[in-house]
Amino acid sequence: MDKHLHIITHDIPYPADFGGVIDLFYKIKTLHQLGIKIHLHCFQNKRPQQEELNKYCASVNYYQRTKRISFRLPFIVSSRQSPELIERLSKDTYPVLIEGIHCSYPLYNNQFTNRKVLLRLHNAEFEYYHHLAIHEKNIFRKIYFTVESYLLKKYENAVSAKAAISAVSQQDVTLYKQLFGITNIEYLPVFLPYTTVTGQPGKGHYCLYHGNLSISENEEAAIWLLQNVFNTLEIPFVIAGKDPSQKLEFLAHEHKHTCLVANPSDKELQDMIAKAQINILPSFNNTGVKLKLLNALYNGRHCLVNKAGVEGSGLEKLCAVADDAVSMKQAITELYNTPFSESGHRLTLLEQLHNNEKNAAKIIDFFWS
Repeated sequence: MDKHLHIITHDIPYPADFGGVIDLFYKIKTLHQLGIKIHLHCFQNKRPQQEELNKYCASVNYYQRTKRISFRLPFIVSSRQSPELIERLSKDTYPVLIEGIHCSYPLYNNQFTNRKVLLRLHNAEFEYYHHLAIHEKNIFRKIYFTVESYLLKKYENAVSAKAAISAVSQQDVTLYKQLFGITNIEYLPVFLPYTTVTGQPGKGHYCLYHGNLSISENEEAAIWLLQNVFNTLEIPFVIAGKDPSQKLEFLAHEHKHTCLVANPSDKELQDMIAKAQINILPSFNNTGVKLKLLNALYNGRHCLVNKAGVEGSGLEKLCAVADDAVSMKQAITELYNTPFSESGHRLTLLEQLHNNEKNAAKIIDFFWS
């Protein structure tokens, strides 16, 4: 008998060109390969509808994200309310996979009392927005992030008791258990496009930090590295990413050994990751999982992070960890002069955590065992 599954996503999950949709697309693709008939429901904002999704889904439905503002619901939730979605879902009793707190209003509103539901956490969203608020310089955006974090904490507490939950990091599992007192939550690693480790043996030519530089937290990490690590450490350092500010561009070109590459193509970025001697990826929040770190581990050489950038991911053994400027300078000096050679252990651990078929089988077992 065919197995049918509704999947509700916060955005259109193709092309898989940024962190928020990589897990979605490769999960859909793997579930399809394992014979699941997927009925996909996508909230649409700026990304266009995608014919490619019809290859993997029995049906694909799109819903326009609105500007609906609520004083009791987080905006990421209130703007994704859709009577049309509820009407479609009410026509059968197939199980439902909700991708992200963003799409969970029907669960919060008790629309799923007669069916099996799994809520996928992409982050502890209230913590994520709290950190966005801390690092945001624009006062109006700072207020928005602060209010959103407050509303999300109340909302996540309420919705977390209404369904089983899978989280992308062990850190988020622990947080939800301790803060909200729930037990029906398990760690399920992210789904990835990578199947093998391609880090080249030998030495690369520079250190690299990459990320979406239009996000204040990422810009702050890049600026911190420029001002506190590579201010005196004269080793080539490249920053690469989307939409950098003028301030960051200026700071990146203050020294002869530092530079910035704005808006590289995906191919160009992957080439930079492969050619770097060290991928340096500190983070100022410890929620969710850092897909750019996984990219670097699969496709690059040495990886250097801080504790927040790796905590709860299971990847601690594969990275050098430094939490302040002094220890980071020491680690960079050592790694920059150490040829990369060992990738067998890296591949073994990554395959244990990020086997798409094994992790998809856990979802199937949850719904149909």
